[in-house]
Amino acid sequence: MFSEFSSTIHRAEARARTPQGLRARHATREQRHHHPDLTKLAGWKAMRKEAELPEGRWAEERAWALRMGLTGADSIDDKSIPTFARGELPHYAGINTFLKAPYTEDVLEVANYDATVLGIPFDGGTTYRPGTRFGPQGVRKISALYTPYNYEISVDLREQMTLCDAGDVFTIPANIEKSFDQISRGVSHVFSSGSLPIMIGGDHSIGFPCVRGIAQCTSKKIGIIHFDRHADIQEKDLDERMHTTPWFHSTNLPNVPAKNLVQIGIGGWQVPREAVKVARERHTNIITMGDMEKMGIDKTIEMALEMAWDGVDMVYMSFDIDSIDCGFVPGTGWPEPGGFLPREALALASGVAAEGICGLELVEVSPPYDTSDITALMGTRVIVDVLGAMVSNGTLGKHKRHIDKPVTLPHGAFEGKRWSNDAPHKVGE
Repeated sequence: MFSEFSSTIHRAEARARTPQGLRARHATREQRHHHPDLTKLAGWKAMRKEAELPEGRWAEERAWALRMGLTGADSIDDKSIPTFARGELPHYAGINTFLKAPYTEDVLEVANYDATVLGIPFDGGTTYRPGTRFGPQGVRKISALYTPYNYEISVDLREQMTLCDAGDVFTIPANIEKSFDQISRGVSHVFSSGSLPIMIGGDHSIGFPCVRGIAQCTSKKIGIIHFDRHADIQEKDLDERMHTTPWFHSTNLPNVPAKNLVQIGIGGWQVPREAVKVARERHTNIITMGDMEKMGIDKTIEMALEMAWDGVDMVYMSFDIDSIDCGFVPGTGWPEPGGFLPREALALASGVAAEGICGLELVEVSPPYDTSDITALMGTRVIVDVLGAMVSNGTLGKHKRHIDKPVTLPHGAFEGKRWSNDAPHKVGE
């Protein structure tokens, strides 16, 4: 019987090797693995969408680089390459601003830009391990890895918006309240100019002075969407306004209602009961990590926007990098397992930003604890995805119409250029 069975198998294999058998197998394989219509794939659409993007700003930057950095050596075939590195390229060289954007040494010039990055190197509100004072440096450094273009959403930030880096707020390491005053002052200046403030922290205590800086420039109401593993809404921690307290004090401001505070990702073993009591008393809104998993990303975004925007005019976004699972972001002051996966975090932040925001803070990146800059890189990605979402949805600048109480800050008197002479090479004459 075995011999008969074996012969049957051999006959079947022989038939399969005939031209008719090969054609039949090919037809079956085609039917089983038929490819979808490529024109319906996002990659196909994005490839064609790129052709519709302008290129004028990139041409301007190359011309600017040659003017500021001299033309390249005669042996260089690419005549757009200067002698001194200027602008985006090469990614490993140059003086790092965020995304190699222009540095507005004169902060009065921020009014010329749609968005302004400002670093807030302050970790005086940290209650466990410090280091986030180096967050702005870390994020700026790794941001050089990026271009302003995103293939999937067909957005080129260089071509479709203007961006500058105003440098860092001068914080006072040993004094929380003086640092808060400096932060509010800096944020209010940028917001009053009409430019969207993008704050890179720093620990999460900066949330309060950042919101206060915006709130004092408008009579309109502001909601807050906060991504974190921690509630950060108790009144004090270690007898001070620390990085666990920003939303208690923010929601004490007259035009920042507590009912419009939405916190996403809260949970784990690092949420103090003091914070839970305040959240309950003030009727704030908490969406846990488990809630997000059950509802899905789209429903979470929908609920967060509905609650944050209910009866207000603007929404502020606060993104704590430790909301992402610490396996992906080790460089933070309060690492916690069980957080967002990177793709979840980016989708949530982009979905919220698509409606338009009045400010963004990215906090708790701590380079001394980072590995291969991956935490700082994730922070960079959050910022550019938020900007990309607003550009893509036409909501960048939506906040401007609500600036009805702009501040005007005095500046010092100075003529000339720093560290320069009226004529060159005076020393040694």
